[in-house]
Amino acid sequence: RGGEAAALRWCISGALCAAFLGLGMSIAVLGPTFPNLAANVHKNVSDIYYIFVGRSLGYLGGSVLGGLLFDCMNARLLLALSMFGTTVGLYGIPWCKKSLLLTVLMSVVGASMGILDTGGNILALNTWGAEAGPHLQALHFSFALGAFVAPILAKMALGGSESKDLAVAEKTNQSVVRSVPTASAASALSALKYHLGADFLWSYVVIGTYLLFVSFFFFVLYSKGSSGRDKSKASLQKSVFAKYHYALILLLFMFFLCYVGAEVTYGSYIFTYAKVFAEMKENEAAALNSVFWGTFAACRAVAIFCAACLYPGTMIVLSLAGSAVSSSCLAAFARHPLSLWVGTAVYGASMATIFPSGIAWIEQYTVVQGKSASLFVIGAALGEMCIPAVVGYLQGRFHRVPVLMYAALGCSAMTVLLFPLMYKLARSPGESDLTEMSENEDRKALLSNSGLNEDEEDEEDAGEWNEADFEVIEMNDMLRNSVIETSRKIPGDSPAKVPLQPHGDDALSDSPGAAGGSPGRKNLSVDREKND
Repeated sequence: RGGEAAALRWCISGALCAAFLGLGMSIAVLGPTFPNLAANVHKNVSDIYYIFVGRSLGYLGGSVLGGLLFDCMNARLLLALSMFGTTVGLYGIPWCKKSLLLTVLMSVVGASMGILDTGGNILALNTWGAEAGPHLQALHFSFALGAFVAPILAKMALGGSESKDLAVAEKTNQSVVRSVPTASAASALSALKYHLGADFLWSYVVIGTYLLFVSFFFFVLYSKGSSGRDKSKASLQKSVFAKYHYALILLLFMFFLCYVGAEVTYGSYIFTYAKVFAEMKENEAAALNSVFWGTFAACRAVAIFCAACLYPGTMIVLSLAGSAVSSSCLAAFARHPLSLWVGTAVYGASMATIFPSGIAWIEQYTVVQGKSASLFVIGAALGEMCIPAVVGYLQGRFHRVPVLMYAALGCSAMTVLLFPLMYKLARSPGESDLTEMSENEDRKALLSNSGLNEDEEDEEDAGEWNEADFEVIEMNDMLRNSVIETSRKIPGDSPAKVPLQPHGDDALSDSPGAAGGSPGRKNLSVDREKND
């Protein structure tokens, strides 16, 4: 049974990694296919920005809903349903011809991904408990890997035929223009554009099919029943809450808001910043952007093994130190090329492990329920929405100020200030700890008092036994002295030969001497009666 339980836990961890790989692909596929979606609904790119708002709102709503549902239903079943919902949305998005319907489907996909993001962390914590650190790092590395794979999948693997179709399209368009009237040429061109845009559909279909298989696997895991660890954790939830539980959750909410906002802001604006502010070439700016995300993903992979030998708090401290130093250098030497390359690489590496390490760290001090995990995801989503918008607005107003680097430095300073405060609150002894300490002190006091009483009783008993021994010794001495004196009065008998008890033949003798008794014998009997 122990081997089956261990195998089930590893299957759950593998399924979660597969699910987060699909989550990363689902989020990142929108970027390279955004122009195709705009053409599909007959809109310009700048006119359908609201689909991002719809997906973000759905993500927030899904996080809240998932936090409530995970506390009252099976986690594996809920994850399977959320991935199935994501699959339905991904299948429907490429076929949308109306912008409103596209926004609704984006909201559905966002809600499903919010449930998956919230529930995946909770299920990993409930499955592995104190050993969840490496598995959380593996989850978020899978997310980064999916975000890296999706653009390649959309543009290279599935959109490779676009250039060939474009060459064929030009020839076809020329022949159509030469042989048919203008109206027919326009209709042929629109049909050709639809054919070219249809290639991007398969990227959504492939990702949706992948998530469908993963959801079926979670349905299979759900049929296996819940693990014993989940039950034991549920039974211990009332006794392991930290003293400042809600304050810790709120501070970690703000911590993740600053961290994720800084991460997304830097990754989104570093390309434009390098071109406009640092005056780099386009290929150099693209390479700088790739350095950030490359070190980010690589360090998440390394963190899987580091989490097995380092405490989550240690990893957070190292990450915060790296982000503080690198952001300070980036803000101080905003235009220096070497500072940009080295600082970007160190900053990306430092930001990689903070989110999963933060979840693993808070689990050591208090219970992370569904509602708590949803607050973490909501904080991350709000940071992703608000901080990039504010930085973009300020950078547009102040062209000569490195707003991006100052924002990175400010967010690093906030996280550096928040973590020691959280650590102080987490280490404060709770009511149960204080009660246990007082009980231990009372127990020690009782034991010490009982030890003193036992020592006093032992001393009293020893004194009584000593007095009794002295009395016995005195009685034995008196008896011996009396016997010696009596034996001396009897002539011819030695003290050693004087019997202490009368012989039977003397007592039963019929002689007159025996009956009358001698004076010596009478004195001996008198002495015996006195001694008795």
